[in-house]
Amino acid sequence: MNDDVKLLHRLLTEPRETEWLEWKHNNEDPYEIGEYISALANSGALNGSRHGYMVWGVDDTTHELVGTTFHPETARVQSQDLEHWLTTQIKPRLSFSFRSVEDDGKHFVILEIPAASELPVSFKSVKYIRVASHKKKLDDHPDYERRLWRALDQQPFEDGLARDQLRVEDIVSLLDYPAFFSMSRTPLPENRSQVIEAMQAAGLIMYDASVGWAITNLGGLLFCKKFDQFPLLSRKALRVIKYRGKNRVETIREQVQGRGYAAGFDAMIQYVMEQIEDVEVIEGGLRRSDNQIPEVALRELIANALIHQDFSLRGTGPMVEIFDDRVEISNPGPPLIPRERFVDSLPVSRNEHIARAARLVGISEERGSGWDKVALTVEVNQLPAPLIEVYDKGTRVVVFSSRRLDQLDKGERVRAVYLHACLRYISREFVTNASVRKRFGLPSDTSASVIASRLIRETLNTGLISVYDTNVGTKAMKYIPFWAAPEREENE
Repeated sequence: MNDDVKLLHRLLTEPRETEWLEWKHNNEDPYEIGEYISALANSGALNGSRHGYMVWGVDDTTHELVGTTFHPETARVQSQDLEHWLTTQIKPRLSFSFRSVEDDGKHFVILEIPAASELPVSFKSVKYIRVASHKKKLDDHPDYERRLWRALDQQPFEDGLARDQLRVEDIVSLLDYPAFFSMSRTPLPENRSQVIEAMQAAGLIMYDASVGWAITNLGGLLFCKKFDQFPLLSRKALRVIKYRGKNRVETIREQVQGRGYAAGFDAMIQYVMEQIEDVEVIEGGLRRSDNQIPEVALRELIANALIHQDFSLRGTGPMVEIFDDRVEISNPGPPLIPRERFVDSLPVSRNEHIARAARLVGISEERGSGWDKVALTVEVNQLPAPLIEVYDKGTRVVVFSSRRLDQLDKGERVRAVYLHACLRYISREFVTNASVRKRFGLPSDTSASVIASRLIRETLNTGLISVYDTNVGTKAMKYIPFWAAPEREENE
C-alpha cells in the first residue's frame, strides 16, 4: 500500500466533513476548487491543522465511496492547466498538490492544501473560511477574521512540519533519539512507545488527524540524522568554509554539517577547530601548540547563530568562514537588540522554542550570558574585540586571531576599549587607566600610562564611553559605557 492510498484510508476514517476536510463526487468547477483552497488553508490555520484536504470520489451526502471521473492532470481553464491556473489565482502562493489514487478498483483524487501561514489565503482577491463544514467569505465573518489573524501571528517556525505522513518506525529512523535522551540527561526508555511519548512531549514530533505522525521543524533542526532527508530544512544546515589566506579567492575545503544542531553540535565544533591553524606558544621555556581563537568563544557564537537566525528567510542558512587571521560566523536575519548592547541586554530570541530546547540539551546559555562569555574570553586572551556587522538580511560576527596593539587601527582600538567598559560595568567595576593597561598587556610605567590615556580618549571622543564622575582629578577618572550614564543620573 503506497503513501497516497494510506492517506486516503486515513482521511476516510473521519465520520464527517470538518473544517479541514471536504468530500466531493465529480465537481470539477475550477472556481469552486479555488474557493475551497482558500477556505481550507485559512481554516487549517485557525483550527491548528497543518493541512486541509479535498477528496473526490466520496458522496458528500451519503459518504459512500463511489469513485470519481475527475482527472486534474487533464483539466484545463482558459487554455491553461488547472493546477497552473489555480496557482496564479491563489495569494500568497501555496504548494498545494493533487494526488490521483486508485483503490479497490475505483479512482479517487486528493487535493492537499497547506494551512495558511503569515497571511490569510485568498482566491481571486477574495478570502474564504470554513464555518463548520460550510464555505463562507471571510469578510462576512469578522470574528473569524480576528481569530485567524491572531492564530497566524502566534505560529512559530519551530511548530511547522519538517516531514509528515510518517509511521512510528519512520520517526525513529529519521531522528537521533538516543542523542535526545542523552543530551537531556534522561535514561533511554526501554520501549518504542515511551520514546515516542517523550519526543512528542518535547515538541519534536506530533500527531494530527490531517497529516498523521509528523516531525516538527524543531525536531528536525535539532535531532535529524541527515539534513538532506528534510528538504524544507536542508538549507538551514551549517556550512563551514576554509579559505586560503585572508580573502575568499581560493577555497581549500567546504563542508555542510549533516546532523541536527543538537545531535551534531560537538562534532560540528570539533570540525571547525580542526580547520583553524594552531599558533606556537612558549610557556615556561616549553613550546606548545594552541588555537589562535579560543574554542569557548566560537562555541557560543556558533550556538547563537544557529538559534537566533531568521527562519522566514528562504534559501540561506548559518555559515562559518575560516581565514588565516579570523573566523566569520553569519546567520540570516538582523539581531533583535542593538549590537552595542549585546553584553548587557536581557536575552531576546525570535525562536523561543528552539532557544529553550537548546538550553535544555546544553548547547546554549540559560540566562543569555553567552555573549558575555565571548567578550570575556577575548579580553582575557588579549585578542582584538569581535566585530559585529549587520547587513541587509543577516548578521555577521568576526573573531580575530592575536595581533599586537600597534597592529590595530583606531576603530579596532575603540571597539576593544568599549567592550572592556561593558564587561567592567556588568561586574560593577569601572574603566581606569590601569584596567586598560591590563586589557592590552601593557606594563605599569609612564609610557604605557600615556598610551592607555590615549586609548581612553579616543573612545571617549566617539561617545561610546562616559566619565563616571567629572568632579575628580584626571588621575582618578573612571569611565562607564554610554548607556550606563542615564541610568546612573536617574538613580542620583
